Amino acid sequence: MKPIPHAALFDSRHRLLPTLCAAIGLALIAPGAIAQVDAPAAEALMKENKCTKCHNPEKKKKGPSLKTIAEKYKGDAGAEGKLLKHITTGPKVKIDGEEEEHEAIDTKDPKQLKNLIGWILSH
Repeated sequence: MKPIPHAALFDSRHRLLPTLCAAIGLALIAPGAIAQVDAPAAEALMKENKCTKCHNPEKKKKGPSLKTIAEKYKGDAGAEGKLLKHITTGPKVKIDGEEEEHEAIDTKDPKQLKNLIGWILSH
């Protein structure tokens, strides 16, 4: 096989550069970013914990929609940690101008929590 000259890497007849760029890009993505979310398990966990009383995937209820939450944290490298703290500690939240305690998720299983947070952020 004849080697491809350096200048030819940018030639549209050769697909090496785009392929190389795609491979490097995939290698740079954090391994967890590609993981699939188990939506039915996340939805079930939300229902078990009565999160759906205040949160809906698309519409604002008593609390913000999951879509709004995902938009708020889009591009935030610390989003998972912030959401983990929020859903596991039961902090005070303002709802219609009044402070209430946010209910904490009733699980300590890191896989369930990571899945739920991934599902919320996927909206």
